[in-house]
Amino acid sequence: MRVVTSAQIAELDRRATERNGIPVERLMETAGRRVAQAALDLVPGSRGLVTVLAGKGHNGGDGLVAARVLASRGISVVALLVADETEYSRETGRTLGRAREAGVRVINTSALAAGELSRALSTAGLIIDALFGTGFRGPARGSAAALIDAANTSKKPVLAVDVPSGLNADTGQADGPVVRALATVTMGLPKVGLLIPPGIELAGTIYVADIGYPPELIDEPSITTHLVTGEMVRTHIPARPFDSHKGTFGRTLVIAGSVGFTGAPVLAALGALRIGGGLVTLAAPRTVYPIVAAHVIEAMPTPLDDDGGALSASALARVEELAAASDVVAVGPGLSTAPGVRRVVEGLLASGKPLVVDADALNVLAGQSEILRRATGPVVITPHPGELARLLGKQTREVLTDRLGEARGAAERLRCIVVLKSASTVVATPEGDAYFVLTGNPGMATGGMGDVLTGAIASLIGQGISPAEAAWTAAYLHGMAADLLAEERGMAGMLASEVARNLPAAIARVLRGEFRDGVRVLRD
Repeated sequence: MRVVTSAQIAELDRRATERNGIPVERLMETAGRRVAQAALDLVPGSRGLVTVLAGKGHNGGDGLVAARVLASRGISVVALLVADETEYSRETGRTLGRAREAGVRVINTSALAAGELSRALSTAGLIIDALFGTGFRGPARGSAAALIDAANTSKKPVLAVDVPSGLNADTGQADGPVVRALATVTMGLPKVGLLIPPGIELAGTIYVADIGYPPELIDEPSITTHLVTGEMVRTHIPARPFDSHKGTFGRTLVIAGSVGFTGAPVLAALGALRIGGGLVTLAAPRTVYPIVAAHVIEAMPTPLDDDGGALSASALARVEELAAASDVVAVGPGLSTAPGVRRVVEGLLASGKPLVVDADALNVLAGQSEILRRATGPVVITPHPGELARLLGKQTREVLTDRLGEARGAAERLRCIVVLKSASTVVATPEGDAYFVLTGNPGMATGGMGDVLTGAIASLIGQGISPAEAAWTAAYLHGMAADLLAEERGMAGMLASEVARNLPAAIARVLRGEFRDGVRVLRD
């Protein structure tokens, strides 16, 4: 599923009208009906009044269509106008007239005192936020700001139209008051800002409404941002032929661990095995080798030269030998930033093998990320925002405020696939494509989760999936494994090893068509 910016959806609207002859009012009518459909799903009419906060533009028109449709179902509906009716756009003004004719009560909020506005919302069973759409920029002011604040303080469930009012549809940020929605009905395609914190939290449950855009517009190749869906993932899970053997599913080498970090290599190997890897070799510094070897059964442990419990430069010869016998190498979890680690990482980058580079293998390149450009084989890096910031010589807040842009820029600059791990993971490719993965939950905010993902991505590459597809497939399955655990036992106390062991269950669910895409599609 493609994901759009505000400029892209505006262009899509223009083409739908000018090239395909779809009138603006027909798009508005369908959008409003989808909003009403979601409203009836969220709060049945028996729970009382529906209040629509109606802006002056097309977003307000969508809300007023929903008001008319709900009123025709016998639901009491009040429309609170943000301005005088004479200020409303032509299409929205006509929609307002039809809503009034259908029995919707219309109130101009400029005539209400603050206390009256609060009382007007206090009896609502549902508030529909149709103040601002995807073109909104800057802080909300005046009557609109008052309506946003009143909606939030009312504690009533809010259904936002397209995006929560006050939210920047491109960045997921808000410069002023912003609606906190229970759910959001977004038109045609998801908007970037709905998938990035804090936008993803402010939007609540995301409904993607089919409003009649022609398929050739929805699938426009120039739109290069995607939402990873279960259907996409299902087509990339390796088949298990009847006559397969352990060599069929790849040979993965994991290089990880140091004194004080003996769990990381075990978790990375577990991730590689539980996502279906055939053979996994786990190489760890000799000092910690006995501990690591005692905790792995199915992986094949092997010791590497070390110095004080961390890899030494002399380990490279053995690493190169092991890599030559492998299909893919995962390097970094728990390695430390000792000088020998950097030597090993640089040697692997020159090996021509597909690499998944994580954690300390990235930290040893901090400020010198251009080294990654010299890799002779495909590279996937899996940083969290802090690691990407260190790698690029930036502040973490820079990455957090533009996750998509930073991931995309790093992928292009470093000529590698970037998996930026966060509340909504972004996978970016050097060619400019980007993918959002929305599976996962706050229970994953504990040590070792990234190690499991590193092993899982490497294992899928070893099983024959392209590095980019392996990255977003593994990220989706990893998050889904955690979601299944959360449903069963809650989020608190979730362990990385438990998520790894739950990967087969996630794979089975996806193969059965049980998806966790992070959005719901509304259509007839």
